[in-house]
Amino acid sequence: MKTMEKKEGVRKAVERILDNYLEMNNHRKTPERYAILRAVYSMDGHFTLEELGAELNETYKFPVSRATLYNTLNLFMELRLVIRHRFQGSTKYEACYEGESHCHQICTVCGKVTEVKTPEVTESINQMHLKRFRKDGYTLYIYGICSTCQATITRQKNNKNQIKKIE
Repeated sequence: MKTMEKKEGVRKAVERILDNYLEMNNHRKTPERYAILRAVYSMDGHFTLEELGAELNETYKFPVSRATLYNTLNLFMELRLVIRHRFQGSTKYEACYEGESHCHQICTVCGKVTEVKTPEVTESINQMHLKRFRKDGYTLYIYGICSTCQATITRQKNNKNQIKKIE
């Protein structure tokens, strides 16, 4: 129950941020912007532009063009409501209102991305004092090979070794 209440609170807060920005800059409050914002904050984790479009179309019955999605996400990035990640070979987005900094493990073989909680890194960054700079958050990318790909590579090596022994 608390999770639903928290999500509702976050949704209202991000809509207020968008409202204030649009009013202060004399921009229109279009239904597309609010539908996209709701969809972004209903999705868990990282998503692509295509996945967001599919979510809007299927769940919200609110199809929008790719250009509208792209332009709206750029606005949300300006407002710090969304962060863009350029992972190996793909661009993904993530809701970031609560500013929870975290690390990503990225497999260089299959491209799988996993979020990792690292309290030691967070503590270290929080204690950093940077000259003439206010920290708002961080994202750390750790590249390597996931256990699934490691197992596949090991199997392939073992199979090659078996073939060499037979020859």
